[in-house]
Amino acid sequence: MKRYGSVARLLPGGYEDYKRLHADAWPDVLAMIQDCNIRNYSIYHHDGWLFSYFEYVGEDFEADMATMAADETTQKWWAAVTPPLDSWGPREEGKWWLDCEEVFHAG
Repeated sequence: MKRYGSVARLLPGGYEDYKRLHADAWPDVLAMIQDCNIRNYSIYHHDGWLFSYFEYVGEDFEADMATMAADETTQKWWAAVTPPLDSWGPREEGKWWLDCEEVFHAG
C-alpha cells in the first residue's frame, strides 16, 4: 500500500459548488475509484485550498490511473468538478492537483 497526498486551489467562490458536487458523488465514479485500487480517499478544505489523501493498494498505479482516465463517466465527473479549481502552480498538463511529497508518517 502506498499513500498519496495532493493539493489544489479553488477559485474564489468555488467552494460551495465543489462541496455540493462531492456531497452527492456519482456511484459509478465511486465504483471506478474502488476498481482502480484506491482506498480511504478523502478531500479536505481550508481557506480556499483542497488537500486530498488516498491509499493505493494495487500493483500498477500508472495502469490503474489510465483506466480511470479512460472511463467516460469519470471524464464527465471531472468536467463537472474542475471548473471551481484554479490552474495554479507547477502542475502537469491536464492535472489540477499538485502531488505532495510525504515527509512523515507514524503508524
